[in-house]
Formats: sequence, structure tokens, C-alpha cells
Amino acid sequence: MVTMSAALEGGTGPVRAITTLLTLFATASLLVAAIGLYGVVAFNMRRRTRDFGVRLALGASSPQILQSVVREGLVLTAIGVAGGFMLSVGAGLALRRLLIGVTPTDPPTYLAVLGVLALVSLVASYVPARRAARVDPVQALRQE
Repeated sequence: MVTMSAALEGGTGPVRAITTLLTLFATASLLVAAIGLYGVVAFNMRRRTRDFGVRLALGASSPQILQSVVREGLVLTAIGVAGGFMLSVGAGLALRRLLIGVTPTDPPTYLAVLGVLALVSLVASYVPARRAARVDPVQALRQE
């Protein structure tokens, strides 16, 4: 004699363990992706300090440079998120039978990941752009 909950737990225990591991790996992957995204965008913006100095010397205002850089970072992020979205939907559909209690295209999950990556991209673009927009054009042009 076994209770119904014990019988169900015996059948779904391995699947739940795999799902828990996949959730942990997905969270770690999101963290690594966020760190990598920040590093790439911030490096690209710091590399362009001379370009920003030239723009400032030619009469561009700091807000114009800031807006241009943030827009560029968000466009690149949107392209990457669109590609990742398509790949993740395909992977979710392939792993459909391992998902318990969620659909392969769970909107809150996708929105949360999109929000995290967009926020990281915005910060990664804004911080170096703000620093570059405040730099003296003469110093930026001397840098090499």
C-alpha cells in the first residue's frame, strides 16, 4: 500500500530532478550571457572613445553622442535577442516532455530574460557612453 502522492513522486522524481538541473543551468547561462553582453558592449564603447572625441570636436553635443551610442547598443541587443529567441523556442519545443507546469513558449520566462538582457545592454551602453561624452575632445584625440 502506497499513498497516491508517493506513487506519483516515484514516477516523476527523475523528470523533476532533470528539470531542476536544467533550470539551474539556464539561470547560470543567463548570468554568463549578461556578463558577456556587458563586457562586449562596454569594450566596444571604450574602444570608440577617439570617435566620440572627434564628434565632440566637430560640434556634436554630449546628449547626441549618448543617444547614438545607447541606440546602437540596443539595436545590436535586439538582433541578438531575436536570434536567441528563435533558437530557444526550438529547444523548448524539442524538450517539451521534460517541462512540467510550463509550456515550451512560456511568455513570463521569455519576457524576464528579454528584460534582463535589455537592461544589461542599456547599462553597458550608457555607462561608457556617458564617460566618453564627458571627456575632453583634445584628450580623446590624443589617445591612441
